[in-house]
Amino acid sequence: MQKIYELGENELDRVVDCILEALPNGGIVLLIGDLGSGKTTLVKRFARRFGDYEATSPTFSIQQVYGDTIFHYDLYNAGFEKFLELGLFEELEKTGYHFIEWADENLEDFIKSGGLDYIKIIITPKKDKRVYRCID
Repeated sequence: MQKIYELGENELDRVVDCILEALPNGGIVLLIGDLGSGKTTLVKRFARRFGDYEATSPTFSIQQVYGDTIFHYDLYNAGFEKFLELGLFEELEKTGYHFIEWADENLEDFIKSGGLDYIKIIITPKKDKRVYRCID
């Protein structure tokens, strides 16, 4: 199923609700979008819903953990091969929500083959708003 939202930053709770509806018990959220499209902003909004967590982009550390149920990965500098090499795929088996920025088709295929629950969110800037395509 696919849902499309055209929202301003202050309306991101609708996308958070879409994630929770698609993955009520946790799972993987693949975030697709160009630099500055709002991937980390969405994770920040999600993290605030579950606690006073200040999410930041894990571009150089590859992974950040907020509380014990929100995992945030950034593969911009690493890519799929490095993700596997570092053993981060095993992290995806932990209970919680796993947000992966810069996920590619290789990673999506790998997740599918592992039978893990996931949703893909494609973010496209549009003037002062963003278009969020939630695909599960």
